[in-house]
Amino acid sequence: MVALSRSDLAGSRFDAEGLRERCTLVGGDLGSLGQVLAGHSPRTVFHLAAQTQVGEANRAPLATWETNIRGTYMLLEAVREHDVTTRVVVASSDKAYGSHRELPYREDFALQPAYPYDVSKAATDMIARSYAVTYDMPVAVTRLANVYGPGDVNWARLIPDTARALVRGERPVIRSDGTPERDYIYVEDAADAYLAVAGSLDDPANHGRAWNAGSGEPVSVLEVVRRLIAVSGSELEPEIRGTGVPHGEIDRQYLDPTAIREELGWAPQWDFDSGLQAAWEWYERTLR
Repeated sequence: MVALSRSDLAGSRFDAEGLRERCTLVGGDLGSLGQVLAGHSPRTVFHLAAQTQVGEANRAPLATWETNIRGTYMLLEAVREHDVTTRVVVASSDKAYGSHRELPYREDFALQPAYPYDVSKAATDMIARSYAVTYDMPVAVTRLANVYGPGDVNWARLIPDTARALVRGERPVIRSDGTPERDYIYVEDAADAYLAVAGSLDDPANHGRAWNAGSGEPVSVLEVVRRLIAVSGSELEPEIRGTGVPHGEIDRQYLDPTAIREELGWAPQWDFDSGLQAAWEWYERTLR
């Protein structure tokens, strides 16, 4: 396995949890991907690099579009110039669908994003599938639910932020009114979905496909926080500071994973409470 990194990861989780020994770390960014491909000739490329935060995209749309959109077409061009038979799995998002009255999202729904982050992921999605159609490349996209689990230290996300507050003995803060609903997928299930989609690309009929992967079960923000509080054994109550849905966010989102289950045999192996338990144990052990 070859991993691309923009900076030295000495002292990070990458070292602390023994990941360095399990892969070849190459310094660089998406602009230097051509050299990496030439030097290592991978069979499959997983394009997971992105700016992932809705709030940050609203504050800095240009930087988000540069990373998410330009980064995607630079990667695909590098692959096309190196070897058009290289399999590429591109991480899109459930956010690419935008807001729909009909739920859950199915892969045949129109992409109708409105906000900068959602637009960046829809553009990424369409660019990737255009390479499959135009150049007959083995490219597919994944539209995953909200990924959670051990190792996520992006404190702008609900589960890491809540876990950190609970470790500190503080009341978790909810920045909406608690009603927005999302679909969640444990990190190991997400990795298995990526691998299943990569394997599907050996069949030309799957080139250019989009695949939903999630639980198909929406959970409200307030319910997520309460279930994590229960897992932690705390008696703290969440502090609801918001009213309504934050600007730039979508009220209700969840996915229909029927296609990936029936055609590729993928299904989540982790239920939400078991995943929260594993995540909580990691945060408690790491942040104490």
